[in-house]
Amino acid sequence: MVDPSLLVVACFSRHLQCLDWARDRLQTIYGPISLISKDFNFQHTTYYEKSMGPGLHKRFLAFEQLAPTDCLADVKNLTISLEKELADQHLVPEIRPLNLDPGLLQLGKFLLATTKDQAHRIYLRDGIYAEVTLRFHDGAFEPWPWTYSDYREPAYHEFLQQARVFFRAQLEKFRQEDSGIANPRYDSS
Repeated sequence: MVDPSLLVVACFSRHLQCLDWARDRLQTIYGPISLISKDFNFQHTTYYEKSMGPGLHKRFLAFEQLAPTDCLADVKNLTISLEKELADQHLVPEIRPLNLDPGLLQLGKFLLATTKDQAHRIYLRDGIYAEVTLRFHDGAFEPWPWTYSDYREPAYHEFLQQARVFFRAQLEKFRQEDSGIANPRYDSS
């Protein structure tokens, strides 16, 4: 049996109310949140400014219930639909008020989902690719040559380290229970 993973979603927007909206909507779908990061200033690229505006903030959410390791494509497609749902409400002037980047934390790595193909990404299904963004080695998260510049930040690694400690404890409980993790929250059917 494959071990489950810890679902971590990076939410970013220039509007704090959009980040709160994302937290509330994701919690309704995936259950209680175990850890919430501080809001980080996102100043690593101007790529998002045209659609999202300047002065972006990024906030990580780590969920309490472990996730099936094969759920990443479903979660990414759901987060895409949530981004559209909020944009269609026209609560703020930006055409893309919110970006949601789901990932899975495992003991040895942190994966992100994306819709963009690159040489280092593996196609999952339904238009979604996975990338090992960070590896865990010698007690710390380490970037790869392709790792996004913000994911190289020590503050991100500190949050992911906290999430990893939580995940390890949850994983031990899971292994002791020796039960499956069938969870309708992650089922796309």
